[in-house]
Amino acid sequence: MQDGHDGPYAAPIETLPRRVPAEWIDHNGHMNVGYYSIALDQALDHVFDDHLGLGLAYVERDKIGSYVIQAHMHYVGEILEGEVFTGRFTLLDHDAKRIHILGELVIDGTVRALAEQLIMCVDLNTRRSRPYPDWAQKRLAQMLSDHADQPRPPQIGMPLAIRR
Repeated sequence: MQDGHDGPYAAPIETLPRRVPAEWIDHNGHMNVGYYSIALDQALDHVFDDHLGLGLAYVERDKIGSYVIQAHMHYVGEILEGEVFTGRFTLLDHDAKRIHILGELVIDGTVRALAEQLIMCVDLNTRRSRPYPDWAQKRLAQMLSDHADQPRPPQIGMPLAIRR
């Protein structure tokens, strides 16, 4: 039996609210850069576990994992101690081996950070890429269809550069 479900999927998928702990705050008085990634990664676990069925139980059972192979974070507003945020995710694209997803940290309806990630399916025994199982590819296709009409922030696909 697979965890997760076959859809339909909310567009976008939102996670439960979470409060920013004091230990995530740096000397500038806002959430440290590293914790943005942690917050998004932990929120993404919700998508992989509860929706796609590609979470911890799947990894332990099938010895197949999902590796982030590229990520591009945009910080568009500060996140302060005690603020409550949610994660919001939109599937942008996928193929047999890869997932292209947008993750956002949202406070009171305002996006404070967004990350575009490319994730690859990896056989944990060989440490090589491999296709996702057929059932997972079907779920990804359904999610992509469900997310097709979601607006894409202008930051998606932007190169990292100094604008002149």
